[in-house]
Amino acid sequence: MIKISVCIGSACHLKGSYNVINGIQQAIEKNGLSDKVIINGTFCTGNCGSKGVAVLVENEYYGVDPTKINEFFDDVVIKKLK
Repeated sequence: MIKISVCIGSACHLKGSYNVINGIQQAIEKNGLSDKVIINGTFCTGNCGSKGVAVLVENEYYGVDPTKINEFFDDVVIKKLK
């Protein structure tokens, strides 16, 4: 199982963390991966300087642009499942 943690701290909230969480959840459901991927929110991760919302996947941080959630999901999450 892959765990995804999305920062919901002040800076990431302003960058669109709510949209990132919703978008990733929709991608999980669309791909039928509810049994393989878990997503949660987390308080500040200390990666406020990253472009986009700070997202932790399998101990790696990513800066996710709320307008590019599907690309992030395909490029990172789907690849980690293979």
